Amino acid sequence: MQRMTRRGMEWLSAAADNPRECQQIWADDPRRPCMLPTGRFFDVMSVEQRLGMEMFDRLQRSGMPFGPSVVDRKAQRVGFFLGSQSRETFTFYLGRETSSPPPYRYLGEGSAVVVPGPIPLSGDRYQWLRAPTGRPEANPLRPVALATALVASAELLARIDRFDEQYPTPYAAVAALPEETTPDAG
Repeated sequence: MQRMTRRGMEWLSAAADNPRECQQIWADDPRRPCMLPTGRFFDVMSVEQRLGMEMFDRLQRSGMPFGPSVVDRKAQRVGFFLGSQSRETFTFYLGRETSSPPPYRYLGEGSAVVVPGPIPLSGDRYQWLRAPTGRPEANPLRPVALATALVASAELLARIDRFDEQYPTPYAAVAALPEETTPDAG
């Protein structure tokens, strides 16, 4: 769980319909979440939590570019921030990765997202996986990385689920291993 920097708060609160009100809310209670419109300063691509956590881990481990990321523990969703008006690029590259993409929600103009306060606690519903540290640099590879990670993570989880169905216990997996053969000593 991360905390937002002052520059991150300034950038994020600027997206609010009333930036001063948002800043005052956070000054009074840095744990309090705010609802912010998407499409003006940023878009958000949201997936179910299990898939989102796998994506977050994959993006982090691989060093692929991605921006702020948030988790809603009650709704069990993870949201990845993109530059505004990234939908076309994201869907183009998603289509290049697969003809049947996993379920996701894209929040652009006309939508809104609830973001954690600058200093959420571990038990809070909304938490930053990767908090904004300032205005994210424009990076045309961010929607490409998210599309790629979405498909790769969904495929990995599907394979894990198939394995778990085939081998419901550790003993079933061990029993399926081929018997060791000993070379002829001769």
